[in-house]
Amino acid sequence: MKFIDTAKIYIKSGKGGPGCSSMRREKFIEFGGPNGGDGGRGGSVFLEGDSRYSTLQDFRVHPHQKAGNGMAGMGDNKFGKSGADKIIKVPLGTIIINDETDEIITEILEEKQLLLLKGGKGGLGNTHFKSSTNRAPRYAQPGEPGQEMTLRLELKIMADVGLVGFPNAGKSTLISAISNARPKIADYPFTTLVPNLGVVQVSGFKSFVVADIPGIIENAHLGHGLGDQFLKHIQRTSVLAFLIDCSDLAEISPVETFNVLLNELKRFSEDLMEKQRIVLLSKVDAIRSDLNIESIINQFKKIGEELLPISSVSRKGLNKACIRLSTIVEAHKSKPVSDESM
Repeated sequence: MKFIDTAKIYIKSGKGGPGCSSMRREKFIEFGGPNGGDGGRGGSVFLEGDSRYSTLQDFRVHPHQKAGNGMAGMGDNKFGKSGADKIIKVPLGTIIINDETDEIITEILEEKQLLLLKGGKGGLGNTHFKSSTNRAPRYAQPGEPGQEMTLRLELKIMADVGLVGFPNAGKSTLISAISNARPKIADYPFTTLVPNLGVVQVSGFKSFVVADIPGIIENAHLGHGLGDQFLKHIQRTSVLAFLIDCSDLAEISPVETFNVLLNELKRFSEDLMEKQRIVLLSKVDAIRSDLNIESIINQFKKIGEELLPISSVSRKGLNKACIRLSTIVEAHKSKPVSDESM
């Protein structure tokens, strides 16, 4: 399932350090002459593809990316220190666009560095301006300014986790609770008419992309409800998370609900049965009076399914569920690459 993840960043290379105007002064040397060193160059800005990254989430938090400035030259012909380069790591497949002109600069497809902005040159010290007619120049060059640009990054990303469940199972509420997505939420069926996408940040640079698939009902594979148009999206996810409602709104038991959903996926495509899956028992803070969480967990364990109880409202179990989903996604990514982008 591909979506467009976007971010806008301001980048700036470092300015060059100024050259030094200095005269050599030593005892017993009457005419020392100039000895000002050159300024250091400013840091450049590079882009680098990195397969460990899958979203542009970090750039929405840190939109300013600047390289270091060069240091000034010093006396005794000492050069100033160069500014630190800025290496911006992006996911493979990121399209780089000049935000002012809408011109596509490049697309990052490989794990290699690409120079975007060169740092300013350091200014020359006064040593360079000594001549037969000017034995004691006092002039030194200023450093060149850095370059700047506003970029728009676009990434066609594939959802790692697909949330599967009946309408009103709480998929939109869950995705808004664990990610940056803000889907429209209401208490009537088929609130979600298109898949919503969210990026779940777990720890460090680890994150995964989750999509809530619009509500599936019985015979969805035949086009009932919202039809099979959204079942096609599920084929492109890495992991399936079945969201099962256990509140008073649920008309049938959690195991029955799971079997109906699983049957719809199976009748649509046997390949979906090969995907790794996990069951999330939702709304446990409002569990039906005739149900017991431990009993439900044991029922799913008997049929070989892993179940985690959660509540999107009280946030009970959400952290544990996100860590577990992240572990499953990372394990899937470590497997040999197969074509899942069709």
